[in-house]
Amino acid sequence: MNIKKGIVGKIFHCPIKGEFKYYENGLITIDQHGKISDILQPSDPNYSNTLSLLKKNDCLQQLTAKQYLLPGMVDLHIHAPQWPQAGKGLDLPLNEWLDHYTFPLEHKFSDRTFAEQYYPHLVKTYLANGTTTAAYFATIDTPSSLYLAETCIQLGQRALVGKVSMDDQEMCPDYYVEESAAHSIQQAENFIQALAQLPNNNHLVEPIITPRFIPTCTLEALKGLGDLAKKYQCAVQTHASESDWARDFSKEKYGKTDIEIYDQAGLLGERTILAHSIFLTDSDLETIKKKGAGIAHCPRSNIYFANAALPLREYLDQNIHLGLGSDIAGGPLPSLFMACSDAVLHSRARECGTNTKLPPEIRGEAESRVSLLEAYWMATTGGGELLKLPVGQFKAGYCFDALVIDTDVEDSNLLICPELDSPQDTLEKIITHTTRSNIRHIWVDGDKVN
Repeated sequence: MNIKKGIVGKIFHCPIKGEFKYYENGLITIDQHGKISDILQPSDPNYSNTLSLLKKNDCLQQLTAKQYLLPGMVDLHIHAPQWPQAGKGLDLPLNEWLDHYTFPLEHKFSDRTFAEQYYPHLVKTYLANGTTTAAYFATIDTPSSLYLAETCIQLGQRALVGKVSMDDQEMCPDYYVEESAAHSIQQAENFIQALAQLPNNNHLVEPIITPRFIPTCTLEALKGLGDLAKKYQCAVQTHASESDWARDFSKEKYGKTDIEIYDQAGLLGERTILAHSIFLTDSDLETIKKKGAGIAHCPRSNIYFANAALPLREYLDQNIHLGLGSDIAGGPLPSLFMACSDAVLHSRARECGTNTKLPPEIRGEAESRVSLLEAYWMATTGGGELLKLPVGQFKAGYCFDALVIDTDVEDSNLLICPELDSPQDTLEKIITHTTRSNIRHIWVDGDKVN
């Protein structure tokens, strides 16, 4: 039997959008490579023998009656260098917020020793809040961006790390811009090659092509980055149609939408993360579906900076690839559990409307509500599917990335009432009330990382 260890107890996951599976005494077995061998229930013929063998070999972890096993979460949009500014200036317009806080801060990461003060805290914080797979924007600086990748490897977090590309001299701050399109493309390739040489990686951390967004990148640079994505089979991450200003910029300067520009540059593919993507045309959506790209919904930062609410219900119904992003620091909280609740709030605000001077029948947008289970699916299975990674659910052959949620901790907000709560009630309470103190154990690729 090719089994290294097992864990038994109450297990939840959402492999199907809007649905969940619950195992009262589920048994997950894990092989020596950190992959799931099987998920068994007491009714399965080999459940008892497998359980006995694991106990005999002292390689079984038994959860308590107040603990629950959930899959690790997939955060599709994090600006790593913005962690020190999280919570600052959220009342400002986006351009002022970027100019006053973000660009000056990101420029400081040109010094690797500065990055060493903050990146370990960031990665530890995200792991502690349940993010086992993270897609990170770093900065335009290769040494500190590589240090972020090294930190993820050292701490055991699965990650896609991107050296940011931004070369437009007219739009970028003069102190924070790459010297030319050719230089930007070359630096991106150097980063990809250097990350591949990092020791002890074991495929846990990979590079991701990262043009910041259309206004900061020339078309020459975008085309070159698209060629790199094809050459190295890299994933891609960027921002798309985040605000009225961003949408209008592309239209006024190029006569095209963001999606049309990315597509022509060769940047749209099966592992392309398009953050925000609020102001998309029907043609944009068809292109995204055709290319197999997907959207990172960042509900909290959208409320602060995007000028409008994402039509999430419509995107879900059209089977667009979707996941969630915390979007530090536009969203100040490093928790996808919180992002799940935010996504539901976001949809309810659309449904109900906000203008009290309008009658209720026209105040909101009908049938735009999203369920908590759909949001949690996005935070787990949806994110894994977008990235084409075997994560986000418990399935034979998938990576054992998992969290133990413990309700029996001091000062917990999470109260489960067995006589009152159905399994769905319990899962919804876990999603809405879990804080980092409830996350007792975390595994990535079968290895315990906390």
